[in-house]
Amino acid sequence: MDGYVIFEKEFFIKRKIFETMNTRMSFLATILMLSSSLFAKDYLISTSRTSLLISAEVGEKSKIQYYGVAIAPEQIQHIYDAGLALNSESYPAFGLRSLGEKAIAMTQPDGNMSLDLGVETVTQHKVTDGEITEVILKDKVYPITIKQCYKTYPETDVIGTWTEILNEGKKPVTLYQFASAYLPMYRGDNWLTHFHGAWGAECTMEEEKLTNGQKVIANKDGLVNTETDNPSFMLSLDGKPQEETGKVFGGILAWSGNYKLKLNVCNTALSVIAGMNEENSHYILEPKEVFRTPEFAMTYSTNGKGGVSRTFHRWARQYKMNQGNRLHDILLNSWEGVYFKVNQKGMDEMMEAFSAMGGELFVMDDGWFGNKYPRNGGNSSLGDWEVCREKLPEGIEGLLASAKKHGIKFGIWIEPEMANTKSELFEKHPEWILKIDNRPLSTGRGGTQVVLDLTNPKVQDFVFGVVDNLMTNHPEIAYMKWDDNCSLLDYGSSYLPKNKQSHLYIEYNRCLVKVLERIRAKYPSLVIQLCAGGGGRVNYGLLPYFDEFWTSDDTDALQRIYMQWGVSSFFPAVAMASHVSADKNHQTGRRIPLKFRFDVAMSGRLGMEIQPKDMSETDKAFAKRAIAAYKNVRPIVQLGDLYRLMSPYDNKGVSSLMYVTPEKDKAVFYAYKISHFINMIIPRVYMNGLDPAKNYRVLDLTPADENKPCSLHNRIISGRLLMEEGIALNSLLKSEYSSLALELQEIEKP
Repeated sequence: MDGYVIFEKEFFIKRKIFETMNTRMSFLATILMLSSSLFAKDYLISTSRTSLLISAEVGEKSKIQYYGVAIAPEQIQHIYDAGLALNSESYPAFGLRSLGEKAIAMTQPDGNMSLDLGVETVTQHKVTDGEITEVILKDKVYPITIKQCYKTYPETDVIGTWTEILNEGKKPVTLYQFASAYLPMYRGDNWLTHFHGAWGAECTMEEEKLTNGQKVIANKDGLVNTETDNPSFMLSLDGKPQEETGKVFGGILAWSGNYKLKLNVCNTALSVIAGMNEENSHYILEPKEVFRTPEFAMTYSTNGKGGVSRTFHRWARQYKMNQGNRLHDILLNSWEGVYFKVNQKGMDEMMEAFSAMGGELFVMDDGWFGNKYPRNGGNSSLGDWEVCREKLPEGIEGLLASAKKHGIKFGIWIEPEMANTKSELFEKHPEWILKIDNRPLSTGRGGTQVVLDLTNPKVQDFVFGVVDNLMTNHPEIAYMKWDDNCSLLDYGSSYLPKNKQSHLYIEYNRCLVKVLERIRAKYPSLVIQLCAGGGGRVNYGLLPYFDEFWTSDDTDALQRIYMQWGVSSFFPAVAMASHVSADKNHQTGRRIPLKFRFDVAMSGRLGMEIQPKDMSETDKAFAKRAIAAYKNVRPIVQLGDLYRLMSPYDNKGVSSLMYVTPEKDKAVFYAYKISHFINMIIPRVYMNGLDPAKNYRVLDLTPADENKPCSLHNRIISGRLLMEEGIALNSLLKSEYSSLALELQEIEKP
């Protein structure tokens, strides 16, 4: 059942049932049995496979009773009868009955630190991209209104929730806690899947059993919020998490700033509190001002972690990415090829070589700008967004002419939120920098990088102008790589009032969204990559304004298997930039065969991060064949359903995954040998997502020798066999760093 159904049980309906009872005793017994739900109204918020049940009575607390598999309105009473009702307050407030974890805390103008919230109304309405239920809570004494919002998205099993806090009084109040969501969960054999890391090792998966106490997933960086942790998790409700079996809850906070996800376990109780990180961010809410928290998106799956992932992938492509259902080009990025040594001749040569391999888009990375201070390293020029005439005497016009000549598109790198102290911008506008009065200025990359104060409308205009000027002067630019290589170092704004310096973490990210909204209003079709020193901004707070993200600065194919496995838990392949890099990887020094590097990169949005002139002719010929193969399967990979088959974290020496079309007529299968020992057991891989009633032709997409495809090539195998018995890899993955990329095509049965 799509959308949501609101079902209200009124007392007079129950009374008709009671009138048929034989005795007064049975009547009273039934009253007692139904007392948990008799006088409250029940509101069922449902998608096709999930339901959230809320009970709300005017003047009383709103309560979450159930979240799980979809139920029909007539089955609401079954939740109570089966003892499944959670009966947990939906948005507990601090002050009265102050024990336990709370979702909101504030100080009133008279110093009172309590809230006493009761339901005023529950309403529902449709919006362009879904349906919303609003639970209005009001304090019984003070002029504070809280709106809890629950949104369902058509054709997905995602429910989003956020809160809007309104100060209807005549004086400011101060917010100290302001969660997006408070959710009771079933306490059982609970396991947590979450993602942590560091630069070059982002989104590393961790799985652990939840025990009594608190588990907190948090970030305090200010700008780069997914490098060390990710505001997402999965919670297994019935034992150690599995890919395609078991009950799993998935949640992710759509916010680009500091966050805190807290899982509180107290004996038989389990609750989740998700929202902005309030540390050093108390918020002064002015009269008539509304404070809106970020959306927390959640889903429930009975098909393990894989079911959660596929749900979020569909939701992202349809609702939470710019142009989410548009196929992405195969690109060559200049960074690892030349680093800062950008020039017209070198860019033209890279374009020519990449075009000959079948490439579609060339992106010139860092190093193209600055005249007073030419950009020759990471210590100067940010903010001076003018072409360096010394390096590029023909300007961007010359680069666009080269791209046109070679039949490919052109893109460019920018880092518009930043400056260097060695720049004309800093010399002209030192007041535009985030800094603290009477303190030494902190700097980042190169010892000179600083962050612009986006809370200042003049700075917002400047950042918008970086994109606008480039596109106005050069409308043929097809792609921009938007980078951020610095954290919010100095907590001070020259623009924010002295009494609202604590708003900085929040306001910076709100203002960044304002700029991005302006950009997208004017340039909706421009492809923009979200980058932050690699995978530092892989979040749904910003992705609605971007088309893809840079997964990590680490392009090592082996390590990418682990990182991309984690990223794929919540983000679709079409958004995940994955590049083929040099034989001796620039980050790890590892040497990996070109086929393996391509097979890994082809499981996301394929690109290259390499200097073509350093490739042999044999390697170029292979690259040309692999690129052609990827073009044929690109719709399956970028828009298909993901099935993770063998996890690299299971330490079985093999990792495997596949993508399947919704029609189940085509699929792409990948397998990688990630460890190599004599007499090593190579397990079978069992495919998922196919139609067991169909037969499939198997094609080798990337044989190292085009005249010697693997033994499975052109074989016809039933879907049932592939799913139930799998394929044996021991003869297919023989050598170190061997890999497979196979296409499966449905064929007509004889």
